[in-house]
Order: sequence, then structure tokens, then C-alpha cells
Amino acid sequence: MSTIIQLGIVLGIMVLVHEFGHFAVAKLCGIRVETFSIGFGKRLIGFRRGETDYRLSLLPLGGYVKMSGDNPGEAPTDPGDFNAHPRWQRMLVALAGPFANFILAFGLMTGVSMLHNEVQEYVTAPARTDYIPANTAASRTGIHSGDLIVHYDTVENPTWDQVAIRSLLNLNQTIPFSYLHDGQRVDTKLFVESKGGPDNFSLDVLGLIPKMQNVPVKVDALEPNMPAARAGLKPGDQIASIDGLQLHSVPALLAYLQDQAGKPASLIVLRDGQSVPIQITPQFAEVGDGTKDYRLGFRPVQPPVKVERLPFGKALAASWDYNKKGSMLIVEVLKRMFTRQVSVRSLSGPIGIGQQIHQAASMPGWMPIIGLMAYISLNLGIFNLLPIPILDGGMLLFLVVESIMRRDLNQQLKERVYQVAFVCILVFAAMVIFNDISKLDLFSKVKP
Repeated sequence: MSTIIQLGIVLGIMVLVHEFGHFAVAKLCGIRVETFSIGFGKRLIGFRRGETDYRLSLLPLGGYVKMSGDNPGEAPTDPGDFNAHPRWQRMLVALAGPFANFILAFGLMTGVSMLHNEVQEYVTAPARTDYIPANTAASRTGIHSGDLIVHYDTVENPTWDQVAIRSLLNLNQTIPFSYLHDGQRVDTKLFVESKGGPDNFSLDVLGLIPKMQNVPVKVDALEPNMPAARAGLKPGDQIASIDGLQLHSVPALLAYLQDQAGKPASLIVLRDGQSVPIQITPQFAEVGDGTKDYRLGFRPVQPPVKVERLPFGKALAASWDYNKKGSMLIVEVLKRMFTRQVSVRSLSGPIGIGQQIHQAASMPGWMPIIGLMAYISLNLGIFNLLPIPILDGGMLLFLVVESIMRRDLNQQLKERVYQVAFVCILVFAAMVIFNDISKLDLFSKVKP
């Protein structure tokens, strides 16, 4: 229920802003707006002011602005009709919705940058590895622990954030891959292996575990009746090395333990400025998600985060950079879908978006949910600009063609195109929702 409420609030804001863009420009152009609706279908509640009915409708997955005389090919009968206005004004009305979404995304990220932008430091740092698990796609390239990735797909000197993004764009494909080992550049190729699709992909599975900090892993608390407590580890201890290997994150430490398959390990622990040797045997235990791994049984101190509070000018620049990167990524995903380099199964519908919103809302701080809202707003704006009839981009395409021809297209042709497009949109929506449902735990896991 909380996920449904969160989805309704977020999508409601996105739709409200989008439709208000159409509404405001239509009003400025003197077009009569008959209905401003959040949601589709039966009217639930609302009020009428002037010539417009403002309503909340039954199906909250979208919204619309109904303008007088806006049906394709409909002959205008009144100066306030949509089709009675010049094509350039109708183009502005069509553009206003997506443009409002872009403004929302830009405003949200500007506010975050000014107030409290919290990011883990390693995400935007050079992509240096901490540990390379055995028998992974990365290990087969010859890369070693501590090596620096200097080229990944199309990006030179990538950050870990860029490595993650380029990986998701190239699942189960081979990409150019270069790294520095002992000062020498090695140019090779990496197969971005993902057996479970984008929802189950992680860089850890690929074999690339980031170096998250420069200091050793620090113990925050111990789990009772687990190897760490039995071996004498204490809160505040730092694990300087394990079997002589210096690791700097829990993912790296866990990957090493899996590779060793439960063999006893020798720790060097820093405690009160002293090096303390400890012998420990990992235990095959529950991780917390229904699976088991070899574990030591302690909670670590989290890697450092970078908190920024930028002045207005720099916040604008940071927001512009964030939204530019996000927009370019969305456009690239769409392009790769048409070239069949990215599967349609990677798309999320209402259920998938709701899960993402719930996860973001559950994270500490405002950055995850605000960042996701900005990204959803960008998606909504760009998707609506696609030259598909029914969408804003389809209307723009028709208006541009008619402007070049200097006459309206045949009304029956328009109606046929819109009917076909409507059916295609419905089929596409059904397919995306089916993808969402098939990814649910109910269908992806066999219950014992």
C-alpha cells in the first residue's frame, strides 16, 4: 500500500507538471481548455472554474488536457478552437508539456545541489578495482586487484558511475576494455555477462569490485554467535589485511571469502594503534535475502560520503550537467532499443517504477527520491517527444509536415494513423506491464 501511495504521489506530480505546461501555453494563446484531468476514465472529484473542468479521474496512470476542437482533422467552428490557431501556436502547446518536465527535473536537482547533495565518494572517483573475484568475466581479461580502468566501452578514464551505466547499456555484449597494470596499459575486450537481466546485474557479479575508500574496513558492530565475535574482533577494529591481501570494502572482503570457500583466514587487525593477528574461519550463513554466503558476521562502518551545498550559480551548473547526462543516457537507451542492442525487457512500467520509488524513499536522505523523480521527469519529457501519433512528438511531426506542405493532411489518413498508433501504444503498455509482473518475486523465485 505504501508503494502504491508513493507511486501515486510521484506520478501525480509528474503528470500535473506536464499537463500544466500544455494548459498554461494553451491559455496564453487564447485556446479554450475544456478539461484538465489528472488520470483517465471516470471523473471522481473536481470543480469547474470558467470554461474549464478541473478533475481527478479514476485511472491515475497519466492525465490529459482537453482543448476545444483538438481532434485530428476537426474543422474549427470557433476562434477558441485548437485547430483555429496558427500552427506555430499549436507547436508551442505540444512542446510545453515535455518542456515543463525538463524544467521540473532541472529545478529539483538545483534544489538538491543547494541544500544537501550526498554522494558516496568512490562513485565519482577514477575506477580503481579493489578485488577481482576468480572465474568472472573481468578475471578472464587479466585485470588484477588494484588496477585502474582507463577505458570502458566509449568512455576514456571512466568513473565507477560511468562504468555501471555503460555496463547496463551493454548487457551480454563485448565492449572495448583497457586498464593499467604495473604502469602498463592493457587493451582488451570484456564480455558484460548478465544471466539474470538488468534487474539482477551488478558489477560484483561481473567481477569488478570498486575500491570504495583508501582505509581498511572498520568494524562497527558484531553479530552474536558468528565467527567475528568468536575470534575476538571488537567494534572499532580495522581489518588491515586478510591472508596478506589489503582490501578496502565489505563487497571485496566477501568476494574473497567466497573464492576461498570457507577456508580459515589470517587477519591483521589494527586496534588502538597496534597490529593484532587473528585466525578466523568463515561461516556459511544467511545473508538476509534468502541466500547464503561465507560470512564473518560484523556490520562495517560505511564508506565516506561527499556532501555538497553549492551556491545558486554552481547548483545551476551541477543540475544542468546531471540532467544533460541523464537525457543523453535516455536517448541512447531508446536508440539501442531500435537497433536491438538493448532489450525491451529492460524497460519498467508502473509496477517497476513503483518498486524503484519505494526503494528510493526507503533510503536515508532526500537525494535518492529527488534524483529518481528528476530522472522520471526527464523520461516522461523525452518519451513524449518521440514522433509517435497520440504523443506530443506525433502532433509536432504532423504540424511540421503540414507547415512544409502549407496545407492540412487528409483527415481520414490522420484518423487511421492515430487509430493504429493507439493500438500500438496499448500493446506496448501491456507488454511493459507484463514484464513488470514477470519480474516480481512471486514469479522469479520458486517457493520451498
